[in-house]
Amino acid sequence: MDYFYEHESELFTFYRVPKVLFTEEPFKSMNCEAKLLYGLLLDKMGLSRKSGWFDKQGRAFVYYGISHIMEDLGCAHSKAEKLLSE
Repeated sequence: MDYFYEHESELFTFYRVPKVLFTEEPFKSMNCEAKLLYGLLLDKMGLSRKSGWFDKQGRAFVYYGISHIMEDLGCAHSKAEKLLSE
């Protein structure tokens, strides 16, 4: 039997993308990469929650620089901006 070791535990972490982005009419025209970016942003929201990054109204701050988006999605600056605008 094989075992998973410390560094390998990260191999099985997942990004969650809300099903509604694929099933509801208002989101049907949304680019799949923009839907994936939304999942990445939700993941960053978890970090915000853990770090207590909220404003006075309880809204979370999400820090995800355009350069990191470009790196994570393997795209150019203009594409990253387009996906964010969606």
